[in-house]
Amino acid sequence: MRILLVGAGGVGAAAVGIAARREFFEHVVVADNRPGRAEAVVAAVGDPRFSAITLDASDGRAVEAALREHRCGVLFNAVDPRFAMTLFRAALAAGADYLDMAMSLSRPHPERPYELPGVKLGDEQFELDGAWRGAGRLALVGMGVEPGLSDVFARYAADHLFSRIEEIGVRDGANLVVDGYDFAPTFSIWTTIEECLNPPVIWENGGWRTTAPFSEPEVFDFPEGIGPVECVNVEHEEVLLIPRWVDAGRVTFKYGLGREFIGVLRTLHKLGLDRTDEVAVGGVRVAPRDVVAACLPDPATLGDRMRGKTCAGTWVRGTGADGGSREVYLYHVVDNEWSMEEYGSQAVVWQTAVCPVVALELVAGGVWKGTGVLGPEAFDAVPFLDLLTEYGSPWGLREGG
Repeated sequence: MRILLVGAGGVGAAAVGIAARREFFEHVVVADNRPGRAEAVVAAVGDPRFSAITLDASDGRAVEAALREHRCGVLFNAVDPRFAMTLFRAALAAGADYLDMAMSLSRPHPERPYELPGVKLGDEQFELDGAWRGAGRLALVGMGVEPGLSDVFARYAADHLFSRIEEIGVRDGANLVVDGYDFAPTFSIWTTIEECLNPPVIWENGGWRTTAPFSEPEVFDFPEGIGPVECVNVEHEEVLLIPRWVDAGRVTFKYGLGREFIGVLRTLHKLGLDRTDEVAVGGVRVAPRDVVAACLPDPATLGDRMRGKTCAGTWVRGTGADGGSREVYLYHVVDNEWSMEEYGSQAVVWQTAVCPVVALELVAGGVWKGTGVLGPEAFDAVPFLDLLTEYGSPWGLREGG
């Protein structure tokens, strides 16, 4: 397997460090639009199976050309979701397989945004399913940790733990602290703004509906010492993916943001600083959201200032295999101290990066195979969970939710 990894930021760099310990691939070309960044990532691993190029993810023709020039059969998308469709189409045009961790962007309903979905996350990708199947290629979408591992958990629960599922709720929380900063997001602020301020989607009674941002707050008790965290509805891919392959009465995604973070996001929205359309500032044009991102520290650089754990997981309620009521929480916890000591990557980016690498190894080995646009739920969950454990990062299951 020869891979073009587009994006040498925090997650891309972590993925390189993880993949360098595995033997399933022939070569990885690491690409980034910032001169020198991909080269630095490759130099850090010191492995001849990796090389670096400068590449603009917004230039589809250049991406297609890079896939062909370097004979890469897989495009691994590790950049912001605004570039998803450009990379998705470039891979298809070049005859390569494709993997991303965040799907094509949504657009709210023009008249009733907090009741009805408009263009949903992933809609543009699923519209091209026939083209991918016709080409005999695989587009594995939403294969990070959330979405990704959370979807694998849903598949595992449906296949092995429940005879009937009433509700699936992805719940994400952490007790991470960044010393020395009043406000420092541990993941891409561009993506965080996108998913938190868009209308959240809920699957219910056989269809999708939307609600207001930060709605339906609940306190969820996270495992391994993290404890109770208030979680709220957020737009996320799992709600659009899980119902396509798993029969469930209700599916939600709730994120443990905290009141301070929600307050900052609401202020950014009120001031128009969440906008992605460019505005004139002096003699230049710039997107306000890009300015916000530039003013905040790069999450990938915060690892030595962070402490605590992050948890991604899927809560499932329904009828167990024995016919009785059952409620479980399947989860994956990463301690920042461990990920920094073991890999030099902070916990949130490492947890996101390990999942696509595991998936690529399964695809390379023919364990996961298929054509068309597929989510993680379309595949057997057991090989993924077994391999994740082999990577040194086991998952857990808590009875009672």
